Amino acid sequence: MGGVEVVGVIRSARYYAGGDAAAQRPYLTFARWFRDKSSNFHVSRLVPARFRGIFRVLVDFLKEVQTRRTFAIISHPDAGKTTLTEKLLLYGGAVQLAGSVTARKNQRATTSDWMELEKKRGISISSTVLQFDYAGYHLNLLDTPGHKDFSEDTYRVLTAVDSVVMVIDAAKGIEPQTRKLFEVCRQRGVPIFTFMNKCDRPMKEPLALLDELEQVLGIGAFPVNWPIGTGFEFQGVFDRQTQLMHLFERTVGGQYRAPVEIGGLHDEIIRGRLDDATFHKTVEELEMLEHAGHDWDDTAVLHDKTTPVFFGSAINNFGVQLLLDGFLKHAPAPKGRNAYVADGASDSINADGKASPPPHVGGYAAQDNPPAHVGGYVAPENPAFSGFIFKIQANMDPRHRDRIAFMRVCSGKFERDMTVHHSRSGKKVRLSSSHKLFGNERETLDEAYPGDVIGLVGHDSFGIGDTLTTDPKILYKEIPRFTPEAFAYLHNPNTAKYKQFRQGLDQLLQEGVIQALYLRDSAAKVPLLAAVGPLQFEVVQFRLESEYGAASRLEAAPWTVVRWLPVGIKEEELDALSLPTGARLAYDIGKNPVALFQNEWSANYFSETNKNCALSALPVQTARE
Repeated sequence: MGGVEVVGVIRSARYYAGGDAAAQRPYLTFARWFRDKSSNFHVSRLVPARFRGIFRVLVDFLKEVQTRRTFAIISHPDAGKTTLTEKLLLYGGAVQLAGSVTARKNQRATTSDWMELEKKRGISISSTVLQFDYAGYHLNLLDTPGHKDFSEDTYRVLTAVDSVVMVIDAAKGIEPQTRKLFEVCRQRGVPIFTFMNKCDRPMKEPLALLDELEQVLGIGAFPVNWPIGTGFEFQGVFDRQTQLMHLFERTVGGQYRAPVEIGGLHDEIIRGRLDDATFHKTVEELEMLEHAGHDWDDTAVLHDKTTPVFFGSAINNFGVQLLLDGFLKHAPAPKGRNAYVADGASDSINADGKASPPPHVGGYAAQDNPPAHVGGYVAPENPAFSGFIFKIQANMDPRHRDRIAFMRVCSGKFERDMTVHHSRSGKKVRLSSSHKLFGNERETLDEAYPGDVIGLVGHDSFGIGDTLTTDPKILYKEIPRFTPEAFAYLHNPNTAKYKQFRQGLDQLLQEGVIQALYLRDSAAKVPLLAAVGPLQFEVVQFRLESEYGAASRLEAAPWTVVRWLPVGIKEEELDALSLPTGARLAYDIGKNPVALFQNEWSANYFSETNKNCALSALPVQTARE
């Protein structure tokens, strides 16, 4: 446990003990001693008897936090992201038989792609949370959609993770969507681990792939292991850190763990399986890496300056175990979050009735030159529970027409039935139905720690981006906003199904799958759907019919650009605006006025002719959002 965590323990302990200076002296003594001997800690040596219970609770809490690893898997479509997810579950012991992405009749479907449309199309449409224990760690794995039309969901997921595994097709190298997702991770300072997949097929030279990482993405690359042979000659990998060779054997359909032989580079059993050309090429490349490659630096990895690179084949289970073990060895534990000052917030509503601590104690930490609008940094060891909702999904279980909110725990300890402050409504709510998640399966969860992702059922007032906390002064604004680029009218062809149509559309709007706009001065109130990509419309139609029994008809709309008008603009001011040909005014679901344009030129022309009306490319946020 490092110095930062120790400081958090002391701050939290001071808070629990009260403000008595004399009572706090043992905590300071403990801090100095703990820094020197944290590997062999015994509470009874220095801590007075009346404080031992507090310290045990605090140390146990931090031990729980340190075992959490929350990460997402990202890639361009068809790079093998969902396949790798399934194989990590296989090697993590979460499933006994790996699924097939194609879901053939005699094979099971992938665990992460549980939605019916995902099974039919063979692609990930919605992000999925998969939680399992492995080697003393509690893993929260989030599988994300790869297609750009569903990138909004992926970007939201990236706000809830502490690291990512970036999957690259070794034959294609870095593709457009991979580059976009990488930039999002870099902006958030998320450490990136790279898996070069499909090494058992014709692929680029490994050295060329490393060079591409450095030249295209601008990040240093350290190959943790190195492929032995490529394409159809790919036999395994050499672990550069242990100096051991791992030679694999294929299994039928890759459904079971691949048998492996492990030995030194010059061991007879290993040497006998390699032809001379493959052996000498591998030796030469390894020597080149030792002299010209990057050195291993944990700090550079955690600060997004270097990416550890693993080679393998997810479909055949080659290198998956090494990726999983290497990732857990070097990935960061849960990190804190920037909190915003919530105006007019009342005192904390901790169960023990104590007021929340001032910003310099209890896990709050000042940052170097923090942004002016940020109130402080909330560390995981902050005693106040806090978390934010990054995803909402309805009808995950067809037997129960319920709605589940995905929440990332940021600080404190979550306990089922606890009462928290809800940022959007300003009300206190009781969290009585909490669940651990595994695809579309779930089980009741009684407690959770920072880094965990939990599912909350039965709260219709919860929205994406909402903060839940026992300290109302904590307010997170983690969720990014997106500008729609595709538009279409959604008609209800069956008036007898109006209730189902309306209910289903309202639910999908709450999930953030799409936005709905309504044209100003339109005789018929037909929703105009707005989305990042047109495939989202297909998802809306499919889910309306399959989950709510409501058919729909889609009609293309002529606009490609939307801009939000100033908040508080009056109706007479809207009437006075000069609109370009084909442009229309509308309102979003929050009754904020927007302007729709056929192209960027039209939007720019509007700005030139209406200089007193500033346009915004991002949706309006309310004060509590």
